[in-house]
Amino acid sequence: MNQLPEKDLPPGRHRLLKEHLMTEIRRTEQEPARRRNPWLRPALAAAAVATAAAVTFVVLPTSSDGGGVRATAPATGNATVALLEDIALAAEHEGGAYGEIRDDQFVYVDSKVSYTQTTTDGSKVSTDIQPLHRLEVWMSVDGLHNGFVREVGRKPFVIEPDVKPGERGWEVSANYNHVKTLPTDPDAMYDYLYKTAPKYSGQETYQAMFVLVGDLLKQSIVPPEQSAALFRAVARIPGVTVIEDAVDAAGRRGVAIAREDPDNPSRDEWIFDRESHEFLGERTVATEDYADVKKGTVTSNTAVLRRAVVDKAGQRP
Repeated sequence: MNQLPEKDLPPGRHRLLKEHLMTEIRRTEQEPARRRNPWLRPALAAAAVATAAAVTFVVLPTSSDGGGVRATAPATGNATVALLEDIALAAEHEGGAYGEIRDDQFVYVDSKVSYTQTTTDGSKVSTDIQPLHRLEVWMSVDGLHNGFVREVGRKPFVIEPDVKPGERGWEVSANYNHVKTLPTDPDAMYDYLYKTAPKYSGQETYQAMFVLVGDLLKQSIVPPEQSAALFRAVARIPGVTVIEDAVDAAGRRGVAIAREDPDNPSRDEWIFDRESHEFLGERTVATEDYADVKKGTVTSNTAVLRRAVVDKAGQRP
């Protein structure tokens, strides 16, 4: 296990909605690591865990992805490709649901979340799944203004801009002004994900691609053309499957697009409404027993309840 030097931590990612953040920042150096949090920035970690006793970042060994040769044809099953195409078609028809979005505005995401807390007492590791609770995030459209976070059970805090346009990290930023510049062609989108995601992640290449797309789905407002291209690009990522019955953190049932992490005993699932194909949320499920976590445990759970564009950080629509 190698510790990632703080100076090497890439900026530009606000992974506030996954258990990866809250698990890593509560982990002591002696605890066995399960997952490295890609795109985590020291300043954000400090803001998110003012009460944490220690912050440890770890790099897990990555699996081989064929020597860096990317897939040139769909590597998923026909049912998965068909579902992703249906989701892409639905995304294309969303239209201008948010109207004209100005640079000085903020993307508001209201979610219900649950994540894992891991603590160590000597040689004993205990894992607790927190109760579902509300999380509200305001992210600057242009990435140049302070964002804001409200989470039940914690003091609200400000997110300072961690990367500016053109700087390292902007290419994986979830700020709207970056997302709207992503490719609209599925081939070009796949190339973007393949070349960019691994640079900011210690994960296997295809898993890094899948995680980056999941982050954008949760944290951003993605324009219809880019959203459709993302789903069509995901259809070419090896190992992506369909789970016919999944439940998000709000209790809404749907169908999931999923991928097992080759380096950790977990599976990431994106949950969509079965009829409208609207993105409902994301969850992570343990695929084997580890520490005191049992196989099948939902270790993180997110339901996106509302997205909007507002004029000020902290303003509710």
